[in-house]
Amino acid sequence: MLKKIIFLALTAAFALAACASPSPTASASSPAASDAPSQTSSAATEAPSPSLAAPTVDTTSLACGNGSSTASLTPELTEGPYFTPNSPERASLLEEGMPGTKLVVSGYVYDTNCQPVANALLDFWQADANGVYDNTGYVLRGHQFTDANGRYELTTVVPGIYPGRTEHIHLKVQAPDGRLITSQLFFPGSTLNDSDGIYDPGLLLVMQEASDGLLGYFNFVVPVQ
Repeated sequence: MLKKIIFLALTAAFALAACASPSPTASASSPAASDAPSQTSSAATEAPSPSLAAPTVDTTSLACGNGSSTASLTPELTEGPYFTPNSPERASLLEEGMPGTKLVVSGYVYDTNCQPVANALLDFWQADANGVYDNTGYVLRGHQFTDANGRYELTTVVPGIYPGRTEHIHLKVQAPDGRLITSQLFFPGSTLNDSDGIYDPGLLLVMQEASDGLLGYFNFVVPVQ
C-alpha cells in the first residue's frame, strides 16, 4: 500500500519537477558514543553505485540542496528499544530471498556551513517488511562511511509497520570527531505519519519510483566538533 500512496504523491511532484532546476572512534562526549562503530573506513565498504539514476524529482528542499550556504542540524529523535551496537560495515542490507519493496536511499552528509563531510559514520537499522526487527542478529542492520564527497548510499527494503509506529528507518550519523546524532527517516504519504507521536516532517525522504523499487533522498547536517 505504501508504494501506491507514494506513487500518487509523486504524480504532483513530477509535474513540479518539470519546472524546477534539477543531489575515529565515536566522540566520547556523545551519550551513545560507546555504541557507535569505530570511525575508520575499510576497503570492505561498498562504494555508492555510479549507475544510480539522477533524481527526476525536485530535491532542492533537501538540506544544502537549494544553494544555501548554511543549514540547521538534522533533528534528533529517540533511539528506541531495538538498537544493536557493532553492526557489520556494509552499504546494502538486502539478503537473498528477503521480502519487501527494494529501496535505495542516498544523499550527502554536510556540516552547518553546507560543506560535505568525508568519512562520516552512518549506522542504519530497521524493521523488515512485516514490521519485525531482528534482535538476535544483524538482519537489516549495518553501518557505512561517506566517500570523499560526503555521499552515502543505502540499499534496503521499505520497512513495515508495527503497532504505534509509522514506516521509519533508524540511524546514527556522526562526523569524524563530531557529536553523534541519533534520528529516524520517514516516508511521505503514509497514512500513519500524523498518528505517530515520534514522527517529524523535517525527516521526510524525497521519494522517486524506480524500475525495480523506490529511490529515496535525504541530506544530513551534523556538527563537526
